[in-house]
Amino acid sequence: MQKEKAKERIILGIDPGTVVLGYGVIKACGNKVSLITMGVVKMGHLDDHALKLQRIFKKTTALMEEYMPDCVALEAPFYGKNIQVMLKLGRAQGVAMAAALNKDIPIFEYAPRKIKQSVTGNGNASKEQVAAMLQSLLTFNETPEFLDATDGLAVAVCHAFQQQTTTGTKSYSGWSAFVKDNQNRVR
Repeated sequence: MQKEKAKERIILGIDPGTVVLGYGVIKACGNKVSLITMGVVKMGHLDDHALKLQRIFKKTTALMEEYMPDCVALEAPFYGKNIQVMLKLGRAQGVAMAAALNKDIPIFEYAPRKIKQSVTGNGNASKEQVAAMLQSLLTFNETPEFLDATDGLAVAVCHAFQQQTTTGTKSYSGWSAFVKDNQNRVR
């Protein structure tokens, strides 16, 4: 019984934003994923950037306390045309990371293309295509008010899929770690 429980994981996925932050919570057990919840945190009504960051910290902390995730997966900010937008997104992501780290919850980060590729098979998929694939995969009918919710959900599903493909394999941070673990293979 203990072994079966170890395979079950709760994953909180977050699509950071300073106007709308999307999130999704899934349960992953073996190669099966199921939806627990998804939603958004709206911040458009707040003028002060610091207040938006505070709201992100408080809301993500509340989500962690409610759903007790085993890990948090976040979408990495990407460089677009406006460096100020990227800076604000990076801050939003950093605050969500800090909330997870404050609760001793491991964090994982994925590039937008990696998330789309993992969920739809196409790294250039639209938000609508990602949402449609998630509706099919997780069998939910309601269309979220904001696609940011399905974006957050996609990050969680991406992480679950990445964990499935890497189970039983090791990743190394550099040659010295590889050599240390593979003494018999190195001369």
